[in-house]
Amino acid sequence: MKRAIFILLTITYILLAACTSGANQQEKANRNLGTKQNPIKMFFVPSMEAGKVVSSGEAIAEHLHEKTGYYFKVAVPTSYAAVIEALGTYQADIAWLSTYAYILAKQKYDANVRLMTIRNGLKSYRGQFVAKSNSGITSISDIQGKVIAYTDAASTSGYIYPSAILQLKNIKPKEYFFAGGHPQSILSVYSGRADVACSFWSPADASGKPKDAREKLFETYPDVFEKIAIIGYTDWIPNDTVTFRKSMPKDIEEKIVQALLDFAASEPGKATLKTLYDIDGLDKASDNDYEVVRTTLRALNMDPAEMLK
Repeated sequence: MKRAIFILLTITYILLAACTSGANQQEKANRNLGTKQNPIKMFFVPSMEAGKVVSSGEAIAEHLHEKTGYYFKVAVPTSYAAVIEALGTYQADIAWLSTYAYILAKQKYDANVRLMTIRNGLKSYRGQFVAKSNSGITSISDIQGKVIAYTDAASTSGYIYPSAILQLKNIKPKEYFFAGGHPQSILSVYSGRADVACSFWSPADASGKPKDAREKLFETYPDVFEKIAIIGYTDWIPNDTVTFRKSMPKDIEEKIVQALLDFAASEPGKATLKTLYDIDGLDKASDNDYEVVRTTLRALNMDPAEMLK
């Protein structure tokens, strides 16, 4: 009996200590938030070339400082998972997260999506499978026994949805690896390191120019559209997000959301967001906008709650 009471008291102590630790972290994170001593930390996922993401992020931070008076610090960790963990451990206050990364951040840390990106007037996009035009790989079924380059383990279009399609079709690649970003996955096929790559797809612009991940390599590899062909698509996916950590002071959060919307509507803002992640605009969003992703994942036996255990 005494042993049972001791165990119960020990568990209670641990839970109370965890709650106290969490409360202390939250209080520390919110204390003088937005000052030089405690700048608002805004993280970006490394889905594009890191240098461009950093410079664009800093331009956004400068605008937000001018509009709100708050100070900001920009960071681009080496993986989507690192951004999620930073958001959940008060190391980041705002994160520009991909769709699936947001789903995980919400599930694990109760993160709060506030904005959704817009591209070509759309709030959704698809994943694509690509291969070399002369490879003989012309459909998803041809991926059997091939080498695949995915983007990141938390990328919706670059891994989650494509891998689920292969699973449903019982198509087994020879091997796969994570290239570290969408252009990088395309480049893996272009260079011969992989047979197939998975990345984001968006419709062509008004002039007919493709706007999928291949376009990010066009300046350096002008023959990329000729050499790399699309062989299949995923289902439609809600666009990526601007997400705030749990317990962010609401007055600060609201000011930043409005400042970002104003920035996205301005000419300098449009140029910066285009360079950042090929974004044309921002719109308000809520968690309900992403329920379709959870439904799809559960149908594929990929329930986020189970995957995090």
